[in-house]
Amino acid sequence: MSDDCEQTKCPEGIPAWVMTFADLMSLLLAFFVLLFSFSEMDVQKYKQVAGSMSEAFGVQRQVKVKDPPKGINVIAREFSPGRTQPTPLNQVRQSTQDDFRQFPVLGMEKKKSDLEKEGEKIKLALKDEIEKGLIEVDIEDQKIVIRIQEKGSFPSGSAKMIEPFKEVIDKINMAIQPTSGRIVVSGHTDDVPIHTSYFRSNWELSASRAVTVLHELSKNSIIEKERFEIKAFADTRPLVANDSAANRAKNRRVEVTLVYGKDKESGLKDIPPLLDSMDDSPQPLSPTANVENDIQPQVKED
Repeated sequence: MSDDCEQTKCPEGIPAWVMTFADLMSLLLAFFVLLFSFSEMDVQKYKQVAGSMSEAFGVQRQVKVKDPPKGINVIAREFSPGRTQPTPLNQVRQSTQDDFRQFPVLGMEKKKSDLEKEGEKIKLALKDEIEKGLIEVDIEDQKIVIRIQEKGSFPSGSAKMIEPFKEVIDKINMAIQPTSGRIVVSGHTDDVPIHTSYFRSNWELSASRAVTVLHELSKNSIIEKERFEIKAFADTRPLVANDSAANRAKNRRVEVTLVYGKDKESGLKDIPPLLDSMDDSPQPLSPTANVENDIQPQVKED
């Protein structure tokens, strides 16, 4: 004990203010513990409050306040960068127009001079046959027509090609190989009706002759099969009037036409290529009202 305590009697216990201070500290500790226990971070509710404020102040109107937050941070989760609106400038410009584009055509057209040059090359390659009267070559609007006469090519009323004439077909094949465009093979007859065991009408005869010529043209040829088409016209496209034997002989023909532009007869349906199921000689065709629209000849020899 100190000297003071020896002289005077010291009070027993701790001072009175210590108890008051201890009670105060305990109460403060309990208060903060209660605050901590009751505190809970509700981000959803916080964002709704923030959204309502944004709605009230007109920050954005597109995302509703009650929608869940979709952003990546607490600030501006519901917003996205705005799109820039460029200011248009008043400009005056001049433009030219290609007149040829106003009239589109099917296929690739040729200039008249180029068409005539190509036709002259074919005529030169088939000069001997033209002089013998076996074929004719005409240049029409976007077409080069190689006209095969019945004379020397097919017997009367038959679609089986005469053997020596196959050499002429080979020369035609060589002449048209460097060309482009569609190759339409069409058969024609005169107006004399035909009814045999092979052909019940001129439709079947004209179609079978066109198939025979197409078969010879495509055999051992480098020309793509997709370029070939077949048409059968019977006696509906005569060159001259069928009023004499000479004129009827002229109308009996097969035409190999190189088409570079829009076919004026495009309203008629073309016969699809028949190259994979053909043999060397014809067979009777199935009956049909229009041979050009529905014809699938098969070739068979007795």
